Amino acid sequence: MENTLGSGTDVAAVPAAPMVASRLWQPVPIVFISNACVMIIELVAGRIIAPYVGVSLYTWTSVIGVVLAGISLGNYIGGRLADRWASLRMLGIVFLLGGLSSLGVLTVDWLGSNALTNPSIVVNILIITAALFFLPAAILGMVSPIVAKLAVRDLNRTGTTLGRIYAAGTVGSIVGTFATGFVLIAWLGTHTIIWIVALALMFLGFLLILNGRWQAMVALLVIFAGASLVAVERDWLRGPCLRETNYFCIKVRGEELAGEDVRVLILDRLVHSYSSLTNPLRLVYGYEQVYAEMVSYRAEHGGGVDSLFIGGGGYTFPRYIEALFPKADIDVIEIDPGVTQVAYDELGLRRDTRIASYNEDARLFLEREPTRTYDFVWGDAFNDFSVPYHLTTKEFNDRVRAWLKPDGFYVINMIDGPHRPFLRAFVHTLQQTFAHVYIVPTYHGWRDSPRTTFVLIASDVPLNRHFFDPVEDRVYLMSELLLNDQVAAELMAEDRPVLLTDRYAPVDQMLASVVRDETE
Repeated sequence: MENTLGSGTDVAAVPAAPMVASRLWQPVPIVFISNACVMIIELVAGRIIAPYVGVSLYTWTSVIGVVLAGISLGNYIGGRLADRWASLRMLGIVFLLGGLSSLGVLTVDWLGSNALTNPSIVVNILIITAALFFLPAAILGMVSPIVAKLAVRDLNRTGTTLGRIYAAGTVGSIVGTFATGFVLIAWLGTHTIIWIVALALMFLGFLLILNGRWQAMVALLVIFAGASLVAVERDWLRGPCLRETNYFCIKVRGEELAGEDVRVLILDRLVHSYSSLTNPLRLVYGYEQVYAEMVSYRAEHGGGVDSLFIGGGGYTFPRYIEALFPKADIDVIEIDPGVTQVAYDELGLRRDTRIASYNEDARLFLEREPTRTYDFVWGDAFNDFSVPYHLTTKEFNDRVRAWLKPDGFYVINMIDGPHRPFLRAFVHTLQQTFAHVYIVPTYHGWRDSPRTTFVLIASDVPLNRHFFDPVEDRVYLMSELLLNDQVAAELMAEDRPVLLTDRYAPVDQMLASVVRDETE
């Protein structure tokens, strides 16, 4: 009986796969390790470039696209190589090159500081992502076709053999993803992870090339261990972060402002806050000064200032309220416990503070039934590159209102670009929950600025605008910056606003012009 493949192809005419006689030939573990390393590198990519280009939809789009493009090209080239030179030695060379190319990721500090000169942030994101991650992804993409070529010995079991290989690769990807996201980044840091992945790939490459000669492998382990000790001793693996967490690359630097030493908190690439270690009443940002004016307004109208903060950052404004109102209740929802710890260690937050911190997502916190209500809910969780959209929707605003006193205020700072679609959408959405919404740009040139910080004030009671009128002993920013009803209506009428809901909140797309630095 004639055996055929397709139309009339004799099985005997099909070239046999190269014979592999080695205890090292374990296709399932090999593919598992390869795919795990690819996913580790891909997840680390977003964190490792964040200090230079931020974290946004563009960042992850570029990372995923570049890595997939690399794997695709690697699959093609690996298939061609497999048909000509499939062998354990060839497989070992691929792993060795994959490890060496992965070490190139550690040049991110030089690349981020010297090579990103394009005025468009999107172009810079593509440049740094492709330069660092395309080659490792392409080389590791060659592994599966070579392993498949070596593994298929019986054409009647081709499906079973390839199914096992694909399944092993998928399981490796899953393990690499979970291990990196849940454990490795916070435990080791991105630079150390890349170093370990590179050494593991190179070791496996040498193992296959040398066919497991134990003397050579022991010597190689000694060399790798020595190189790792030197790298740790010389801080080559530290990276730019004071502390890396699952959320941020956290940096703190000292700076002098108006003759006063302050600490600057940087989350990824965003300067988040300035904190004076000795003077908690020192406020630098315009939005913080607007916040302070709202505190004065509330206090002088006989209300309390019990406060709930959505986002802690440098804890600058919570410390301000604590210093002025020592009896006020101050609660902070800060999703990243690492940020809170840095505030204690570096930014002047006292160990005996009355400020209570809750390290969880603000949406989950506010979804509970209120155990108390606040005079203020302060929103400080947005920036121009990363906005948690689930904190912008009508459903979330309704939860904020539930935690506010009937005459309380929800005060948020946000950033938008020259066309202001996000501002209009956010105001429009707030208006569905609160009777009164006010817009306060934080400086006079906001109309012509490529990006502007706005403070939005939402409440069920109207503001007494005359409170902010200048008098001899005080001048409020809001006396000039608080938009009157006509100007606010004109701004809202510039385009049809979007209602942000849990099912539709295209915040990243609205902020695209801010990320791209568009000014037209």
